[in-house]
Amino acid sequence: MSLLGAILAGGQSSRFGSDKAVAIVDGLPLIDHVVMGMFKNTDHLLIVGRDWRDFEAVPDGAHAGEGPLAGLLAALTYAAANGHDGVLSAACDAMPVPDLAALEEMGGPTVIEGHWLFGYWPVDLAGELAAWLDGQPDRSVRGWLVRCGAAEVPAPGPIFNLNTRDDMIAFEKSLEEGA
Repeated sequence: MSLLGAILAGGQSSRFGSDKAVAIVDGLPLIDHVVMGMFKNTDHLLIVGRDWRDFEAVPDGAHAGEGPLAGLLAALTYAAANGHDGVLSAACDAMPVPDLAALEEMGGPTVIEGHWLFGYWPVDLAGELAAWLDGQPDRSVRGWLVRCGAAEVPAPGPIFNLNTRDDMIAFEKSLEEGA
């Protein structure tokens, strides 16, 4: 099975106050931590919603600016066109990246409980997601999970979603306490 790793990085970072993907966390841009975590899980890595270093990248597409599902659709569309069977997704602002490869063993869409952008998505969901985004105003990830029947599995440990500077400070403090 060929898995595409997709880092969803097209958000506006409005709660963070600046581009959180490039915020320095533990000595590296946040997105680089996610890149390193995704390498162990996938056959090919794609950055969605921005250019980053020398990685292959695609824009969010027709639904740009409408939330992370636009990025997921762009990743599914790319995966289908390039011979991948599924997409393992991660947001550029959550860490540490858990082992996502086990999610595809569930056989259908599967996400980490409470961190729904860490997920496995079969490529045959691309058309359904496109129709869903075109057909109604709800762009919530939670709504999509219900629509596609995604299974949720418990997080293997603490995962930090760094949406604000306070979230980043709390994460860095947890690193110091763990050292």
